Amino acid sequence: MAKEIERKFLVDPAKLPSLPEPNRIRQGYIPAQDITVRVRINNGQAFLTLKGKAEGLSRSEFEYPIPADDAKEILSELCIHPLIEKKRYLIPFKGHTWEVDVFEGENSGLIIAEIELKEEAETFTLPEWVTQEVSYDPKYRNSNLITSPYSEW
Repeated sequence: MAKEIERKFLVDPAKLPSLPEPNRIRQGYIPAQDITVRVRINNGQAFLTLKGKAEGLSRSEFEYPIPADDAKEILSELCIHPLIEKKRYLIPFKGHTWEVDVFEGENSGLIIAEIELKEEAETFTLPEWVTQEVSYDPKYRNSNLITSPYSEW
């Protein structure tokens, strides 16, 4: 079974290093009980992702490539709106790759850094641009940013 173990942090944009070219991500969520069903287009490649209920920092995750045209229709017809739109920057730092998401649209102004770990107790070094941890705060989950966007906080 695939497991996702990630921690999320807010970011001080003034301290970010020079950023590489971003991936442009557009994603939406299909209403479901007890699991998260996400459709994502990332730089033209499309994926369907199923995520189980979180247990601490871990949860089951299964991701499958799907045709981009299908993803566009699913985003338009089946997903809750507004969709999540963001630029994702991949920043290597001391043996890990940080994913820094700069949100747009209804969530403009929100910047979150995520790090994926091999185990919950794994140690890592925080970059200077990382601030408050929000891993356990559900309002920062992408699936919740659709129904309660950052612009409404």
